[in-house]
Amino acid sequence: MALFNVLCPHSPNVWSATGVSKCFDDLFLGLGVNLISVILVAALAITKRNARANIRINPAERIPFQVLPVIGALVACIDIGFLLRTTLNGYPVMYHKWLLRLSQLLFWVTILLVSKCKFWFIVFSDWLMCIWWIVKACCWVPHLQAIFYSLEAVTCLKESLRLLLEVMFGISIILIKMKRASLKSSLGEDLLLSHELDIENGQQLDHEKAQNIWQLMSFEIISSVLQRGAGKQLDFEDLLELPADMDPLSCHLMLLSCWERQRKTGHPSLFRAFCSAYGWSYISLGLLKILNDCLGFGGPLLLNKLIRFLQEGGENFDGYIFAISLGLTSILKSFLDTQYTFHLSKLKLKLRSSIMATIFRKCLCVSLAERSKFSEGEIQTYMSVDADRSVNLCNSLHDMWSLPLQIGVALYLLYTQVKFAFVSGIAITILLIPVNKWIAEAIADATRSMMKQKDERIRRTGELLTYIRTLKMYGWELLFSSWLIKTRSSEVSYLSTRKYLDAWCVFFWATTPTLFSFCTFGLYALMGNQLDAATVFTCLALFNNLISPLNSFPWVINGLIDATISTGRLSRFLCCPEIETATSSDNYASSCTDEYPCVSFEDVAVVINEACCLWCSNDQEQLVMDHVTLSVPKGHLIAVVGEVGSGKSSLLNSILRETKIINGFVHTSGSIAYVPQVPWILSGSIRDNVILGDEYDPRRLSDVLEACALDIDVFRMTGGDLAFIGEKGLNLSGGQRARLALARAVYHDPDIYLLDDVLSAVDAEVAQWIISNAILGPLMSQKTRILCTHNAQAISSADTVVLIDKGRVRLVGSPSQSSVSSYIPPSLREDLSISSEVQSEDNDVDAQKKVLLESDDICVSEEAPCAIEVEQRKEGRVEVVTYKNYAVFCGWSVTILTCLSAIFMQASRNGNDLWLSYWVDTTGVDKQKDRTSFYLVVLCIFCVMNSSFTLVRAFSFAFGGLRAAVQVHDRLLKNLVDAPVHFFDQTPTGRILNRLSSDLYTIDDSLPFILNILLANFVGLLGIAIVLSYTQVMFLLLLLPFWYVYNKLQLYYRSTSRELRRLDSVARSPIYASFTEILNGSSTIRAFKTEDFFFARFTENVILYQRTSYSEIIANLWLSLRLQILAAVIVCFVAVMAVVGSRGHLLISFGSPGKVGLALSYAAPAVSLLGNFLTSFTETEKELVSVERVLQYMDVATEELHECQLLDTEWPLHGNIEFQNVTLKYRPSLPAALCDLTCTFAGGTQTGIVGRTGAGKSSILNVLFRLNPLSGGCILVDGINIAKTSLRDLRTRFSVVPQTPFLFEGSLRDNLDPFRVNDDLKIWDALAKCQIEDEVRAMGGLDMHVKESGASFSVGQRQLLCLARAFLKSSKVLCLDECTANVDTSTALKLQNAITSKCRGITVITIAHRISTVLNMDTIFILDQGSLVEQGNPHVLLQDKMSRFSSFVEASTSN
Repeated sequence: MALFNVLCPHSPNVWSATGVSKCFDDLFLGLGVNLISVILVAALAITKRNARANIRINPAERIPFQVLPVIGALVACIDIGFLLRTTLNGYPVMYHKWLLRLSQLLFWVTILLVSKCKFWFIVFSDWLMCIWWIVKACCWVPHLQAIFYSLEAVTCLKESLRLLLEVMFGISIILIKMKRASLKSSLGEDLLLSHELDIENGQQLDHEKAQNIWQLMSFEIISSVLQRGAGKQLDFEDLLELPADMDPLSCHLMLLSCWERQRKTGHPSLFRAFCSAYGWSYISLGLLKILNDCLGFGGPLLLNKLIRFLQEGGENFDGYIFAISLGLTSILKSFLDTQYTFHLSKLKLKLRSSIMATIFRKCLCVSLAERSKFSEGEIQTYMSVDADRSVNLCNSLHDMWSLPLQIGVALYLLYTQVKFAFVSGIAITILLIPVNKWIAEAIADATRSMMKQKDERIRRTGELLTYIRTLKMYGWELLFSSWLIKTRSSEVSYLSTRKYLDAWCVFFWATTPTLFSFCTFGLYALMGNQLDAATVFTCLALFNNLISPLNSFPWVINGLIDATISTGRLSRFLCCPEIETATSSDNYASSCTDEYPCVSFEDVAVVINEACCLWCSNDQEQLVMDHVTLSVPKGHLIAVVGEVGSGKSSLLNSILRETKIINGFVHTSGSIAYVPQVPWILSGSIRDNVILGDEYDPRRLSDVLEACALDIDVFRMTGGDLAFIGEKGLNLSGGQRARLALARAVYHDPDIYLLDDVLSAVDAEVAQWIISNAILGPLMSQKTRILCTHNAQAISSADTVVLIDKGRVRLVGSPSQSSVSSYIPPSLREDLSISSEVQSEDNDVDAQKKVLLESDDICVSEEAPCAIEVEQRKEGRVEVVTYKNYAVFCGWSVTILTCLSAIFMQASRNGNDLWLSYWVDTTGVDKQKDRTSFYLVVLCIFCVMNSSFTLVRAFSFAFGGLRAAVQVHDRLLKNLVDAPVHFFDQTPTGRILNRLSSDLYTIDDSLPFILNILLANFVGLLGIAIVLSYTQVMFLLLLLPFWYVYNKLQLYYRSTSRELRRLDSVARSPIYASFTEILNGSSTIRAFKTEDFFFARFTENVILYQRTSYSEIIANLWLSLRLQILAAVIVCFVAVMAVVGSRGHLLISFGSPGKVGLALSYAAPAVSLLGNFLTSFTETEKELVSVERVLQYMDVATEELHECQLLDTEWPLHGNIEFQNVTLKYRPSLPAALCDLTCTFAGGTQTGIVGRTGAGKSSILNVLFRLNPLSGGCILVDGINIAKTSLRDLRTRFSVVPQTPFLFEGSLRDNLDPFRVNDDLKIWDALAKCQIEDEVRAMGGLDMHVKESGASFSVGQRQLLCLARAFLKSSKVLCLDECTANVDTSTALKLQNAITSKCRGITVITIAHRISTVLNMDTIFILDQGSLVEQGNPHVLLQDKMSRFSSFVEASTSN
């Protein structure tokens, strides 16, 4: 202090009444800071002078660094000139003023000199300088505070200009550094070099760089899109192209590299990976936000100066300067605000694409064993919900420091106005802190629980949609719906907890400004101070500035909580170990022992050494491979045999490393192709499915299709190999799907084929053809083939047979060895002997082809090969009926109550402000103490009213939103469950799931939130318009032209905005559809090494999604900027009119100072409120698109569920089924799948249906269960026309075992007997009949947990469980659709005996490819092209060598 007294003898204290002392400000905060800046710049220039400048700056980007220092130096020179003139005129000037101005000149001259050097950017962008720019800007705060206490308008503007120059210089440096960093990380080395060359030549690759600074600042790049959107419906080609640094692939690589570095630390954090990838860019945006937030307080300060000027009645031009400055400040803030939002939105889009791509890639790289820790619904939630919530970190993190900063500055400025009276307001805020902390913790707990229930709901929804056909046949769709609704109820219970807690947050924070006003002014008046217009309305303006951060704070906390939870969930998923690409030779050699010596890799294709494998990461799980050792020579055909559930499929998955290997190792040499037991079919053309990202070779494709017996099927499809295949091959038969998956493997020509029971789904003739021409044919004969099969010919043709039993290799040898045949079941041994004889006698391929051609005359498919319909989207504005429907969902009474409470809430708040205006106008007239009490009581009444109406509004909105959420989900689910099967055939599951996940999340959470904001903005804007019209008559002159311009702008924008949101929703569906698709086929994708192909496809979808979002953001900012500028004109107009009126130049009087102050304080919030209103209105329209999309599916035609004829409880009594001239067409344009079919299934008899793949066998079950409407004829069951019966009642009277076995996640008891109508004894008896009792007991009994899609069991075991389920249902009609296709021959024979003996008196309809399963039937039907071509007793037909059935039997014995 002694030094300070010497330096500043006339100012002994650091602080004065107006802030820091002038001497301290000039010497320490001015001179000292400038000298430090000069020293830092000079030191860095000396140390960096030899550094190579790898970053080239184009001329447009250099402009700020050349212009700003010159302007700064000129301003400093002008100040020095003024000081010199003052000295020459004889007025003393303090020495510290000279030192300050000279240091400012030295600072800018130093900057100018260094900017001429080649290494200038390295100096200015050094991390030390970047930190110093922030510190230097902070040092300006006390300086500006002291300056703004004076009424010198010119001085205030001049010092603000100095600060603006320094801040703009620092921000320019940081933005260019951020831009270069993103380019460096997003582009490869070659692309970066080419980019730099383009910069040197003055050319720009990015469309933003082609625009000048004004176009970038004003978002004119969107004008072309807006013009097209105003004239027509927008398409994807009309959208803006993405900038180079927003390329999803480069963004993904950046985040992935940061995540991999995190994983190496041992404690990976996705949040830290975000910071590493985008932290610098994000921090740089924080500097822009600081400037924007600080500028927001310029309005209240200028308002204070203007009102004080009007009160004092000055005659100089300061009033006009203050008035115009109000408008200019608003305009400048508009540009800063929109630029901050633009760059933050770009960062969020980059982060979103990074997260989505990382999740997608992880699913491609995680084995099935590791992925089993997460349900499919949970993983889909990661993509649809958690990715967006994690991105919200970008908003919440800056707001977490920005909002307290804004609140703190506002409180400080309040202190300058009302001294310590503002402490009462602080007390309210402090009291609310523990309350809000408790609310935040409760919201966090509710959110975690809600997300778990949401995962479960989406999993159940996916299960329902995936197996909807089977569920309808069982009549279980209502049961599954009830389970889903129960899960939804749990989710809604936690959602309601969140919503009501949010309502309390809204209440506390929305009423805080009013309580703040009452307590502050009340205490200020009670302290004996006199209220005046300048104090009151400056405080009101500061209260208005408090509203936004106070109201936003709870949402920011909630968003931060949600983002933290979602980031943690994603981190847990991304931490899963990825599948190993291969086992190295070194590891293989180190694992060799004397007992298991090494084998040369030149001779073997697969080596398994003492491998122990699990199907999940839980070490307590039962081993699926138990110390397996196997060596597969190259070029051999290996037949893997064993009973159902013995581990055949697990062996193949272990070779693919899809299981968790806990002991030993697995090594493969060469490329692999995999055909799973349940074929994975891609949504696309036949060609797309076969080539799967490989090069298209028409000759090879033709050969492959012929070898796989698909050539004739493809020839008869519309479009040939370009015929469209629906999701999961929905328009193909089971045999066609199996052959298509095999064709894919053959086309890729791998070194190793892994074929999992590919022959079970095809009939005997086709199986014989595939074995001869594909598996043993020239395309595959030289390759290693590992085939899991029960086919006799395939086993007899194998070089080696591997017998698997309970996860162990029991025997390896040639099929001809007696040691091998002794372990093979007797029934299969007989088939082997017959196969050997037939194979030696007849190997005529041409004869086989002839048989195939004769029997392959089929319809296009059993179900219509319908292309997936393009997703519909509405045109034009959101219809009024959409608003009406949402109001109906919420409830009209709740809607009306919410609107009225919002109106009264705003009215009470406006009344509070008008009363304050009246108070300050009467203060000078009536100074009685009791009148002060009267004013305070009335003010208190307004405060209580405002709080009450706010509470009603908050809770009514929460209640209405929850009611709408429940109503929408339940109605949508009911309509979908009642929809016909062909709706699901034509609509991808991902598209429907999008409605039930993302769109429903919008209706649950986002839509009520934005509607709440819209209502608040509307009533707020209405209140401002009314108050301004009352207090300022001249405002009415501006109202009509302003409304005209405003209306034109919003109409021009809204038409495009709606289309962009609809495009956004449409672009989102392919992302979820492709994601769902790869979840089902990830093991196949990894086997074929096509991860890059599918990732590229996904990236294309993300690019389209990003383009819609990017165009939407720029369109929003285009409008926001123009509206804020328009509102700034209003502020300027009202302020100028106030100054003009104060001089008496107008005939109309503006009234009292209180009304003038009230008008000015109300005009200022219009800057943001006008923009917020249209933004919230547009956002509401966008969010209502989700309601539109949900309503589309609520209007889907439903099945005819209820007919007039009621069924007796014992119906069907005999089970007699008559088809009378039945014709079925899946689509009017397609050939009939069943052609005038007339036949009778006698009651109590067993009938087998035989025919080529696609002959119409499964169509019989489709019409019997009324899955598809008949085109002609009728079906009678016990004399009753089933078309006149209740649909669900009909389906529950029949038992069925579908071709694709269906098990859901839950207990085994629920899977077998979901209605709990059978006791355990009956269930165990059914399991014993189906030869699976021992396996179930070993796995934990009836209460064991069945994994999703029945993953706990093999496909064969699933079929046996489905058969046991059918046995438990006492029905006179039992339909079996290929129910023994995936079980071994011995088990199939036992099942057939069980069906024959246990189903006496029951009508059994069996569709089979194995002839042996129908030989003991009472009747055989032979179908061809949907017509019945032969029928009779199988033994009688066998005696007729010319019968078709005889030829089928002959073909099957050779099989």
